[in-house]
Amino acid sequence: MKKLIILSSVFLIAITTLMAAPAAQAQDMKIGFVEPRAILERMPEMRAVQQRLQNFAERKQNELVTSERQLQTEIELYQQKVGVISESARQQEEQRLTQMETEFRQLQQRAQQEMQQRQAELMGPLLQQMEEAISTVASRMGLDYVLNTTTSNGDVIILYVSPRVQEEYDITTAVMDQLDI
Repeated sequence: MKKLIILSSVFLIAITTLMAAPAAQAQDMKIGFVEPRAILERMPEMRAVQQRLQNFAERKQNELVTSERQLQTEIELYQQKVGVISESARQQEEQRLTQMETEFRQLQQRAQQEMQQRQAELMGPLLQQMEEAISTVASRMGLDYVLNTTTSNGDVIILYVSPRVQEEYDITTAVMDQLDI
């Protein structure tokens, strides 16, 4: 019976120790946070990237406007002659216009995809620089995690940070310093 009590006690102590270990580790965990948008806005290369993206978007928009005008012109010409052409000619013309409209929609989709691809291509090096600077600062400060303060569309993720924690764990300025901006 004594052996059972001793084994039960040892088992209870072991479980208590195992359960307390993650709690102790969690208390030692250091979590920083950063505001990537503020960093990107201050990066000198960002202006050039924005200008290149704007120029690219304007070119694509001009292509779309030209294509749309051509489609509208063809539709107007069809509407003018629809009453005087044969049924087979009308069907053929409607098929041609439907095909033109389909091609226009495909052009719109391609333009959007190309814009996203171009943005990723131009932003990639900046994001890589920022990621490396965040890693360097986090490592230097002994942080276990670094959280982003906002989502990609600007929604705030971290709703409250005490001034003490803000001062100690907001690494945005330190990352900017690492990037020399």
